[in-house]
Amino acid sequence: MISAWSTRAIFRSPDYRDDPILLRAGAAGDWSRVGQDLGLRYLHFSVFVSGLVTLAVELSASRLVEPYFGTSNLTWATLIGLILLYLSAGYTIGGRWADRSPRPDVLYRLIAWAAFLIGLVPFVAHPILSLSVSAFADFNAALLAGSFVSALILLSGPITLLGCVSPFAIRLAVEDVRRAGNVSGRIYALSTVGSFFGAFLPVLVLIPAIGTRNTFVLLSLALLTIGLIGLGRSAGRFLWMPAVIVCLAIFIRPEIKSTPGTIFQNESAYNYIQVVQRGDTRFLLLNEGQGIHSIYNPNRLDTGGTWDFFTLAPYLHSPPSADRLQRVAVIGLAAGTIARQYTAVFGDIPIDGVEIDPLIVRAGREYFDMNLSNLSVLISDGRYALMRSPYRYDVIGIDAYRLPYIPWHLTTVEFFWQVRDHLTDDGVAVVNVGNGGSDYRLVDAMSTTLAQVFPSVYVADVPHTFNTIV
Repeated sequence: MISAWSTRAIFRSPDYRDDPILLRAGAAGDWSRVGQDLGLRYLHFSVFVSGLVTLAVELSASRLVEPYFGTSNLTWATLIGLILLYLSAGYTIGGRWADRSPRPDVLYRLIAWAAFLIGLVPFVAHPILSLSVSAFADFNAALLAGSFVSALILLSGPITLLGCVSPFAIRLAVEDVRRAGNVSGRIYALSTVGSFFGAFLPVLVLIPAIGTRNTFVLLSLALLTIGLIGLGRSAGRFLWMPAVIVCLAIFIRPEIKSTPGTIFQNESAYNYIQVVQRGDTRFLLLNEGQGIHSIYNPNRLDTGGTWDFFTLAPYLHSPPSADRLQRVAVIGLAAGTIARQYTAVFGDIPIDGVEIDPLIVRAGREYFDMNLSNLSVLISDGRYALMRSPYRYDVIGIDAYRLPYIPWHLTTVEFFWQVRDHLTDDGVAVVNVGNGGSDYRLVDAMSTTLAQVFPSVYVADVPHTFNTIV
């Protein structure tokens, strides 16, 4: 809490007279206890919201780059590492700044500027990130890396300023150095609790509901409100900030990524989803769009790709079980291409399709004719769904791997024992595994793992692709 001496001394500063939180109760120069409590509570609330916005921006930034660079460990490591560097710089700068100008109006100006810069991020980042689309097409590594780094550098300003908030708030709240530890602990606890909520709010609520761009806008306006209220009568000089952010949101067309032939694009809690049409054929693309996850042409059945090879699985058992299939499971259903192939070849056998992303399922039904009467769709993680399934299957297809995104919990010996336990006595597991052209280390590793569970393992490359069917 701010001491009586410091409040009287700061009150004599012209800038400090504009702070409404500290003036709300009590005449000039004579602070009431209520006024001090109000000021401290608002300070605590500001720290909480700043902590929430900090982590929410970090997670939203991952979704900002996801349509262009995907969600590999390298992308996440770079993002988290840079965010930590920005926060470290903010802690250092904020502490020194607070010692030089220990006034609430300085803190709330800092918060206002951080909020304004957050609102600008998606609008400035979009043209920069769009360069990566042509870079992927032309294999231009320098342009690709440059657009990625440039987008993350945009976060340096707002995140560094947000890092200043906690040490600045500690400087304002400490009235007795003997309680400095208690005060600093409370401030950092409030910031961390705010970050806890910030970890869930964008991913589970905001991005699926309003998209990444509008999530940045909403976070910006919320934090701007905190800063402007704290500035009180001097807030009028900063009202142009929310006006600029609102105008950008209204007048700039919301576009995530420009891909020729796009007929649908949206963001879910898991992916950036695109449906692209070329001629009579539709393709399901996810995130950076470097892999095709489903394909549909109403005029032809064969795809010439990985999905056709899945129908070979029943013939790999001796005696062949193709004519007596009773039930099939597909882990990694996507928009239903494998289910469609199996239905066309083997008839209306029951198929359980597992897909973790409900928006992909919606796109499949709307754009890929995934409305088969024999298909039961389960919105779930593949391993969890299989563990809870009461059925045994003649074929279990696993199409959930794609370099560099390998869900490790679907690659273990323990998982494949679950697969075997849910197969009939003459059942077959078929897995789509990515290869690196001439690099078969992943295929070899998966085959070795499968050989610990199954009596025989067969491998077939899919021509003209980076896929191997095991």
